[in-house]
Parts: sequence; structure tokens; C-alpha cells
Amino acid sequence: MDKVSGQKRAVVHLYPPIDPFDQQMLDVGDGHRVYVEQCGRADGIPVVVLHGGPGGGCSPSMRRYFDPAIYRVILFDQRGCGRSRPHASVEANTTWHLVGDMEMIRRTLGIDRWVVFGGSWGATLALIYGQTHPAHTLALILRGVFLMTKPELDWFYGGGAGRFWPDLWEKFASPIPPDERDDMIGAYHRRLFSGDMVQEIRFARAWTAWENALAAIDSDGMTGESPADYARAFARLENHYFQHDGFLTERQQILSNMDRIAHIPGVIVQGRYDMICPPTSAWRLSKSWPAAQLTMVGRAGHALSEPGISAELVRAMNRIGQDPALIGI
Repeated sequence: MDKVSGQKRAVVHLYPPIDPFDQQMLDVGDGHRVYVEQCGRADGIPVVVLHGGPGGGCSPSMRRYFDPAIYRVILFDQRGCGRSRPHASVEANTTWHLVGDMEMIRRTLGIDRWVVFGGSWGATLALIYGQTHPAHTLALILRGVFLMTKPELDWFYGGGAGRFWPDLWEKFASPIPPDERDDMIGAYHRRLFSGDMVQEIRFARAWTAWENALAAIDSDGMTGESPADYARAFARLENHYFQHDGFLTERQQILSNMDRIAHIPGVIVQGRYDMICPPTSAWRLSKSWPAAQLTMVGRAGHALSEPGISAELVRAMNRIGQDPALIGI
């Protein structure tokens, strides 16, 4: 039973005409196989869901934002994470590889245009995909906007957020020698890719704990220890992307190319007290995007599971479902 609409969910099995392929694994090249799943209505409005991280992986809870009687929902684990293989691999793993993977999934499934739905890093990837392939993008539904800029990375890994959480910042920084703390991303990079599995897992858990502790507005800073496999993939992939500035070619690449998607309908849902992706990025994005509607959720942080954020996302998808003309169909 679908927890949003109360309707039974119809499962659409994935059998694209490509070989080698098993039911849920798509060979995207470069030695990578990407996990893909679908649910909902086979002839429904297509929507692709982009998870965060990079490295987070998709989860069953991400299906809850879409009425299965209306939407054809496509979820996939990006390269190196979740059920995709090889696990925790950063080889041939860049933003542009992921954009290419999305296009392969779209073509394989025979979809012309789809709604792109993503939060945090998923919002970054959604925007870059939309700017690269506007003709195949019906709408962009974004949460917890991250524009992959240096000020955003400095905020979270340079001590900005640590001013609000000094105890947790000290815990995150203390494993790094003082003379390396001016570049925490680089310092963690050396340890996450040391080749020593014990060390990699130790630092991966520290990296993951810092982010998880700040995700929800009601957090008390206490988080359980993440499973080793999950933490290592999440931390290595996220760090790899941040170490390379998201593999973008311009400092403000997304904002500099907003003319490419100015006509595409957008919804931006942002937690007012988001400690990971501060609201200024969502605000700046909305000012550059005439077709987008920004909703600031008053008592909410970063997490997709925040009640106010979830409610706004469900509301947005229900509006589109009830009036597809909003997105031109």
C-alpha cells in the first residue's frame, strides 16, 4: 500500500533490449553496472528520482512522493553506491558520467521527456542534467539546493557549520593533524583513499557522522554508527566529487547557465534552518529562474524526511498529477 496516496502500488518490471542485463542492472560502460527500478503506472507521467550524496543510494522511502496511479517512477543508484557495482568505485565516476547514465536510462526505457526530482546533491545533478538536456526535461522538483560552489563547501567543511555545532566539529576535525585542518576535504581524501581498509572505514564513518548529525532540525547530534560498506561508499564518493569541485568547468556553472532552463517549470523546497545546504543557494537560484516557485519551510532542516519538506513535495507532485498542463503535457 502506498503511504502517500493509500493506493496499491503496481510494479513495472524492467526489461530493456540490451545485453548483458539482468532484471535490474544496466551496463552503462566503463566497467559500471547501475541498479535501476520502476514502480507506479506504466503509462504514467515519467519521473526520475536522484538521490543525494554523491554516494547515498536510493531507498524505498523515495517512492512515497508520487501517486502510483499517476506516475511512472524511476529510481537508480548512481555509480559506485547502493546496489550499483563496483561498490565505492570512483573510476570513471564524474558528474558527466552520471548525466550520461541518466540519458542511457531514459533511452532504454523509451521515455521522451521526464520530470527530474532530486534533493541536495540530487538537486545539483538535476539542474546540470536539465541544463544539458532541456529538451528531455518536463520539470525540475528540487529540495535542499546545493549548487556545488566553493562557498558552500567552505561552509560545511571549513568550519562555518561548526560554529553552530562546535562539539561535533571538534569530533570531525580531531582525527586530522592540526597542520592539515585548513583543507579538511583534502585531508580526509588522503585517508579515504589510503588503501588501508581499516583506516578508510574509520574516516568514512567520521565523515558520514558529521553530515548525518546535522541533517534534521530536531537532531541532538547523536547518530548511530553507519554500516562500514555504506559509510565507505558514501564518504569516498562524496569526497571524490568535492575534491574535484563536482567536475564543473566554471565556478558558478549552474547559475551561469540558468538561461538554458529559464522556461522549464520548477519547484524548490528549502528548509529555513538547513545547516548542510544553507537557504541562500535556493534563494539565489530562484532569483535566476522565472519559471520556478520557491517554498521556504519554516521549521525544517535538510533531510527529505522532515515533515514540512515531505508535505510540500507531495503537494507539488499532486498538483502536477491533477493538472499535467502545468508541465506542458
